Amino acid sequence: MRLDVVFGAASVTPADVAGRVVAVIDVLRASTSIATALDHGARSVVPLESAEEVIRRSKSFERRDVRLAGERRMLPVPGFDLGNSPREFTADAVEGRTILMSTTNGTPALVAAQGARDIVVASYVNVSPVLAYLRSAARGGVDITIVCAGRERYFSREDAACAGRYVRGVMRRLAGVLLNDAAQVCALLDRHHGDRVEDMLAESEHGRALVAAGFGGDLPLCAAIDAHPVVPVYVDRQIVKLGPDWER
Repeated sequence: MRLDVVFGAASVTPADVAGRVVAVIDVLRASTSIATALDHGARSVVPLESAEEVIRRSKSFERRDVRLAGERRMLPVPGFDLGNSPREFTADAVEGRTILMSTTNGTPALVAAQGARDIVVASYVNVSPVLAYLRSAARGGVDITIVCAGRERYFSREDAACAGRYVRGVMRRLAGVLLNDAAQVCALLDRHHGDRVEDMLAESEHGRALVAAGFGGDLPLCAAIDAHPVVPVYVDRQIVKLGPDWER
């Protein structure tokens, strides 16, 4: 089977996703916030491409049943209930509610992956359960694509390093996995950083920008391995938490 990594939503082609299991990574911060929201009881997260679409879609819900979430250039969208900080997605804020979300990088990457056999949202905070899901697919001979959301259409170290952790995990004790060049480089990046995830986030361009914007407290939350051990699956244009009895 093949395991490919693609950088950025704009680089995703139909051939990259058709018939494949796709994992979308936006460590800072959409993937982390989505996993946090679902672990804290959100009914679902609906990724949308623009803040205007979030507002339009919200009109089809009872206001008490929905939360509007999103950011532009790291800052919360004015008038929305939540931004894109995992600190905000508490049980009090999201439990039992549908989250309509639009972010600069993460939600476009999710939308770009439509057409895949399965789509999961991956990060450090849910690496073990999502890796188990991907390994199950790989053992069944299903090709995998990992989409790194990046930052405003550019490569981001944190997404690539996280992708490398998944690449190395899928390959472990599994013969015959073919990697594209990007997957090989990501694996080297994860090997280089090892368990220094929080330091890596702080050293990254996006991490430095978040600190400068006042969101430095998000970095340790995004680096917390398996803090929210859920498998968010994107089906029927919404992201829900996979149940405990899933089978591939």
